[in-house]
Amino acid sequence: MDISNPTYAGQAVYTERVLKSYDTVVLRLSSSLVWRCPAFRILSHYDRYVGETHLDIGPGTGFFLDRCRFPVPDPRITLLDPNPTVLEHAAARIARYRPSTRQHDALVPIDLPARSFGSVGLSYVLHCLPGDPTEKAVVLDHVLPLLAPGGVVFGATVLADLETHTRFGRRLMDVYNRKGIFANAADTRADLELALAERFPHYELDVVGAVALFAAWPDEN
Repeated sequence: MDISNPTYAGQAVYTERVLKSYDTVVLRLSSSLVWRCPAFRILSHYDRYVGETHLDIGPGTGFFLDRCRFPVPDPRITLLDPNPTVLEHAAARIARYRPSTRQHDALVPIDLPARSFGSVGLSYVLHCLPGDPTEKAVVLDHVLPLLAPGGVVFGATVLADLETHTRFGRRLMDVYNRKGIFANAADTRADLELALAERFPHYELDVVGAVALFAAWPDEN
């Protein structure tokens, strides 16, 4: 990805060195203590919604895919991320599933077969994407054509609503926004709910600490 791309900063931080400490620093410490949404809550989200054909956008280290309960023993998994290091790391971790990988920016239309995925995961992705909530919600537009009938898109994202944060959490979020790691200074629950409601006839949204957990279906269930 070119350094001038607005998405560059949010994904470039994930070097192999950072990925080796990601599970501890981000998922076990930051998620639990700072954002106050323990990793097991996100894992339970995967357990509930992940399908036998799954596209994971921004898979990180593959932590959740490695631990979640798929509905079949041999799911078909595709990993999508602009960072090749992330793809290599996550694919190696879940090698037993023989995942496919696609190096791609989700803010650009995704060239994958239409109606081919029973689930799409977007965990800890939206708060890293550049732009205001309306601009980054285009990811949902790119995901919609990929969902099979009855399919679901689900994920988690750190919100900017002041009342959801501790004082330390707000300070850390501000630091991450200045560094370009996060781009969520304007991301509110209301904006996320509007983005979901405009695109999906059925959705669920729950806030745990400073994290929104969501799931949405393009078909009535």
